[in-house]
Amino acid sequence: MRISCPICGERDRREFHYRGAALTRPAPDAGEAAWDAYLHLRDNPAGATRELWYHETGCGAWVVVTRNTLTHEMPGCELAAEAAR
Repeated sequence: MRISCPICGERDRREFHYRGAALTRPAPDAGEAAWDAYLHLRDNPAGATRELWYHETGCGAWVVVTRNTLTHEMPGCELAAEAAR
């Protein structure tokens, strides 16, 4: 599997460290139920997902990868700081 780092270009997956689904963090005052869901509940979808990866042996960037879990096709990859905007 190859990941296109926005800074370094296409690289082997072994250069990256998977950190999980790219989730939207609740507001600090969102309430206990929202924080419980954010911390403990995860989906396992078949199809398109957004994942957070760290380019550990490369540039050190955090990237959000859009990946299809059925085909492993990766139609998008962007810096995590830009994805949060």
